Amino acid sequence: MTKSITFEQVRDHAEVRAYIEAADLHLSAMGFTEHGLRHAALVSKNAGAILQHFGYDQKEIELARIAGFMHDIGNSVSRESHGQIGAVLSRLILKELGADYADIATIMAAIGNHDESVGHIVNAPCAALVLADKGDVHFKRVREKDKATFDIHDRVNYAVRESTLEMGNNTLSLVLKIDSEISPLMDYFEIFLPRMVLSRRAANYLGAEFHLIINGTQLL
Repeated sequence: MTKSITFEQVRDHAEVRAYIEAADLHLSAMGFTEHGLRHAALVSKNAGAILQHFGYDQKEIELARIAGFMHDIGNSVSRESHGQIGAVLSRLILKELGADYADIATIMAAIGNHDESVGHIVNAPCAALVLADKGDVHFKRVREKDKATFDIHDRVNYAVRESTLEMGNNTLSLVLKIDSEISPLMDYFEIFLPRMVLSRRAANYLGAEFHLIINGTQLL
């Protein structure tokens, strides 16, 4: 028998947490920034807050929170196609928990479409997940602090001193403070422009405009 499941059930599920921790270890070995339980919890929290702000009901908010927490579990298998792998893994776990099949389909679609290389905004939890995920850019995500070893991804993340998602009546803005001595703005655009394009589509899906504001200047 299917039922509505809660974010807390997913957050506390031993298999989910094990996959997130394994994913973070694998990405660390590959030289990627932090993708562990901190990232999962923050994306989950912000995805729920986004849908709450834009007037979505509690069920949609809960699905966004669940998708946000589970979105990177596919990295426990492979970085390539991790969204699609994560969607399949989530199905197995959510079905075991007895989740409603329609809810499983919504969460799978959100997870499977959160990566900018292949993603499309297909439902509201997906839109919120994309915005929350792409908004988590910050120097604390860089694992290796030796600047001499930085690649462009490390430089761009390490340059971001502060990042916040600001929500208005019909706007959603990613507001960054960047130390341009660490990384010039052009490096940011080289790495993050595809992510910002998907974020704009996500905001549009929710009936909002997306803005990118860096050091007080609106760039998108």
